[in-house]
Amino acid sequence: MQESREVRFVAGASPTLHIRGSFKLQNSGKGDLSFVDVTLPEEKAFGRQNVRLELNGREVAPADVPAEYQQDEPNDVRVTLSPPWQPKRSVQLAIEYDLVSPQDSGSRITLGADEFHLGSRGWFPVLRPPKHVFSPFPRRPKLTPYTVRVPSDFLVLARGKPKGRKKVGSETEYRFELSADDLPPFVVAGNYVESPAQRAPDSAAFWTLKPLPSDPEQAAAQITQAWNILEKDFGPLDPRIAGPHIVESPELRGHTPADEAGPAAASFSGGVIVNPAALALGTGSDEFLSMVTHSLAHDWFGDEMYPAPDAALGLGEGLPEYATIVIDETRNGASARRDRIRRYLMEYDEAEKSGKEKELGITMMNDPPEARRVALAKAPLFFVALEDTCGAQAMQDGLKHLVRALRGQEVSYDGLRSALEQASGKDLGAVFRVWLNQKGIPQDFRDRYQ
Repeated sequence: MQESREVRFVAGASPTLHIRGSFKLQNSGKGDLSFVDVTLPEEKAFGRQNVRLELNGREVAPADVPAEYQQDEPNDVRVTLSPPWQPKRSVQLAIEYDLVSPQDSGSRITLGADEFHLGSRGWFPVLRPPKHVFSPFPRRPKLTPYTVRVPSDFLVLARGKPKGRKKVGSETEYRFELSADDLPPFVVAGNYVESPAQRAPDSAAFWTLKPLPSDPEQAAAQITQAWNILEKDFGPLDPRIAGPHIVESPELRGHTPADEAGPAAASFSGGVIVNPAALALGTGSDEFLSMVTHSLAHDWFGDEMYPAPDAALGLGEGLPEYATIVIDETRNGASARRDRIRRYLMEYDEAEKSGKEKELGITMMNDPPEARRVALAKAPLFFVALEDTCGAQAMQDGLKHLVRALRGQEVSYDGLRSALEQASGKDLGAVFRVWLNQKGIPQDFRDRYQ
């Protein structure tokens, strides 16, 4: 298989991102194929529109997948092959569409008049196996070129090996190359001002639409320190990303209607997206730095590997919060760790008064707010209990192995337990059973920290 990708920012009253994927495919099976199924970005989450397909240079109309697949694969379309695709033969397939700013801009996509960002999952078409169950996914090619075309006054950060750039009128086309071992690409671009004024290549950078009121040198130093601690304790991210970027996007909104206009931060593989309300807190404020640190941890426990749907709250939020405890302890010692744990215990006790607690192992991101609030306070304490049982070094070794082994893949509670048991040599069944399947905080844990 050969593949190339294109991203182009199209300015206007309603800016769009034009996405195009080109594939050269070979039928490696023994029988004719009459169709290829393609998973497109979610229409609501990415603002997808204007889908266009080309087969061997000729435009074709997309067809619906059979009804039995539509519930599980609602974003799939079918490309009918006529005449059927014979073994050993090749076909050329091109898929293009536009993305507009969706209603719920967040970690997947933001798009405004002078900037945009695409996360590392969901925005590019994915080819499905011909028979879904028995056929493997098409292999990624050894090298995948892709281009990002933007106005020439934009800064660009993207995953992959830079392969140069060229001027095209008032635009610049940036060329990148992905290897088969790279995670899917992310792209961040905009008409940004970079600060601090003097910074090392491996230190944090702020990309903002206007110059910040003061040089964020001290904030950048603290963010760089947090990044370095995460890399040391949980393994390196992309070796081509020397340091984190803190990137402004006015389109980023909070997760609920109540905090939609408030300060918000979201992770991407190269750093953190923040909105103007977050920057208004002051880059050196404790609240801003806490938001950024939590989001940075999501780069490891959300992008490098991502939680299974039934563990999205316990793993997806608990692990990043646990990582912030590790950062605080590294900076300020064991007393800082105990203070953070006591704070979570107080938050749990306050939230538990609602009487809406569910077992942590079955609490979901779409549960009522009262149940989520209890679980969000309990989840990091679960990982503290695991560290207490495993030992800090075994905990870090197990999580490093998990990040490395499941890079770009889904992780479950079973996968977490297996990695930690292997690293520590201990049976953790009782810890998982008590914390995930029972309500409340174990008394021995309270005795240890209260």
